[in-house]
Amino acid sequence: MKTKSFIIYIAALAIIGAAGYAGYRAGLDQHMKNSSVEMKADKSKSGAATDQATDRKVLYWHDPMVPGQRFDKPGKSPFMDMQLVPVYADEGSDGGKVSIDPRIQQNLGIRTAVVTKGSLTSHIKVIGNVAYNERELAILQARANGYVEKLYVKATLDPVHKGEALAELYVPDWIAAQEDFLTAKKLAAHEGAGLVDAARERMRLAGMTDEQIRRVESIGKVQARLVVASPVNGVIAELGIREGMTVASGALLFRINGLDTVWVNAEVPEDAIAQVRPGNAVEVRTSSLPGVVFKGKINAVLPDVDPATRTVKARIELANPGQQLVPGMFVSVDFSPEVHRDVLLLPSEAVIQTGRRSVAIVAQADGRFVPVDIETGGESRGQTEILKGLESGQKVVVSGQFLIDSEASLRGASLRMGNETKPAGNAAATHHGRGRIESIDKDTITISHGPIASLQWGAMTMSFKLPTGGLPQGIRIGDRVDFEIKPVQDGGYEIVSIAKASGGKP
Repeated sequence: MKTKSFIIYIAALAIIGAAGYAGYRAGLDQHMKNSSVEMKADKSKSGAATDQATDRKVLYWHDPMVPGQRFDKPGKSPFMDMQLVPVYADEGSDGGKVSIDPRIQQNLGIRTAVVTKGSLTSHIKVIGNVAYNERELAILQARANGYVEKLYVKATLDPVHKGEALAELYVPDWIAAQEDFLTAKKLAAHEGAGLVDAARERMRLAGMTDEQIRRVESIGKVQARLVVASPVNGVIAELGIREGMTVASGALLFRINGLDTVWVNAEVPEDAIAQVRPGNAVEVRTSSLPGVVFKGKINAVLPDVDPATRTVKARIELANPGQQLVPGMFVSVDFSPEVHRDVLLLPSEAVIQTGRRSVAIVAQADGRFVPVDIETGGESRGQTEILKGLESGQKVVVSGQFLIDSEASLRGASLRMGNETKPAGNAAATHHGRGRIESIDKDTITISHGPIASLQWGAMTMSFKLPTGGLPQGIRIGDRVDFEIKPVQDGGYEIVSIAKASGGKP
């Protein structure tokens, strides 16, 4: 009987032990689950947030329109009607690359264009003015003392034609020379031809032209009054005599400007003068002659820059049938386009000119943007020739690139692609702040601080890296502290020094 009772007692103990062990295992499992939840919660509070959509660690959030302000949690921007954009930890090693969510790209109005191959036409259209062709200028002077018997042209700018009589002059010295010539010609049968040649030379030395001498010889009579004729077609630019005047040898009678051809002086901008060369064909138009096109070539590019307009004159000689072009008239000059074929072309608005170099923002397939140093060539009609730095098919930003420029600069990347390294020993600038410690983690400390003027930051709560030697003793959560920070390579900031502010805890 005792043995049976003992067996029952042992069985009962076994059942009770099994039930206790099951309860112990259930409690242990529940404790492990609670610990895991607490660890995840602590991780979320530590500032090492993770984007659930991409499973990437987020350093901070910011507004791309105001990239200097950083926030420790997502939400709506206080500056613009848009959501804050995350900056990921794995972007710190991407140099000048900047990543922007596609939705944010649309909000910012970022547009891209494809680098293509094509033909670039260098088109230059400038204003010019018509001037006299100085190579057709004719000057008539008195060759001997005499008198103006009759004047046929009596005002400046009167048009004249080649061979037209301008004035009749009475020159006593010419009459004596003519008489000697006619006498010598009569005696030529007895004295020989040498006397005639000597008399003819005397008329020439007196100032008579070959045409006037031939006229005296053909008529055989003394010409008391000789006619002065125009040597060219043109207008009287200067009139130096009047009827009845006495003229001395060398006095100006007429200055005649020819109009069979004219000059057009085109004002070419200084930066475009390299595309204008002597011999290039041009087309000239004027509003006073609609539909009429004058074609010519560049005669010369004058070696003189107008200091007021920064232009260089290109001289063009044009035929002027019917004397339609009048000196002083304004005209438009089209230089025949020089075509550059099969070159890389980029919209001109995509090029950022820094003064020392040209930069374009290249859009990559993963939604990131990287600045590229480029070399540009000619520009025409909104297209710029790319000589170096880009390839056909690449996408470049044509709108909003300056926002990306600002973000790349804040992250320590040189948009100018200079790859300049700072001299050794130059420490990064530090910035002072005051605030309250919200949390302390293994590698970071979260502080709610006031405005930091040197960084143009407003009041905010954000996490900083702990100093290399750790926090000083006595610094705890809730303390009000003064601190110094400096930027680090991954785009964040590190505590340089920290101490309790006067008053300790707030």
